[in-house]
Order: sequence, then C-alpha cells, then structure tokens
Amino acid sequence: MNTYYIYIMSSFTNSVLYIGVTNDIERRVYEHKNKTFEGFTKKYNVNKLVYYETYSDINEAIYREKQLKGKNRNYKINLIEKENPQWSDLSSNF
Repeated sequence: MNTYYIYIMSSFTNSVLYIGVTNDIERRVYEHKNKTFEGFTKKYNVNKLVYYETYSDINEAIYREKQLKGKNRNYKINLIEKENPQWSDLSSNF
C-alpha cells in the first residue's frame, strides 16, 4: 500500500506557508531544507514541516491539497495550531 502526504511547510518566522503533496515526505522535506530546486520555497526560505496528513489514495491527497490551497491564511493557521500549537518542526517524525 502506498502512502501519500499533503504537508504544510513554513519559514523560520512562520510568516510564509507552502502546501504540497508527495509520496515520500522524508525526501521532499529534505529537498526543501536543502533548497534542492529553484522556486518558491527556496526563494522564501521555507524549510520547516509544521503539518501533514496521510492518505492511501493519491486522488484524495491531491483533492485535499487543492482544498487547502483554496482556504484563507487564518484557516491554515488554525489547522496547524490545532495539531502543532508550538509550530515545531515535525520532520524529526520521519
């Protein structure tokens, strides 16, 4: 069974949020932290995993990613703070 993740990364100051989907969260977080690719997360120094959800169906994960991207910032902050009130880096879970 495959596992898919939607995740939210933040900058050190928690001022920037990034939402993504992956089938290998450990690799993807590593890529963000090490600025492997040019783009948004490298430009805004987004490298702290603050929230994630797991799915067994890629279509459900993609749907949830799009749903979260459509929500306002306050919704995303409340979602993060419900599970991770300290905004700790959750990447050590992997």
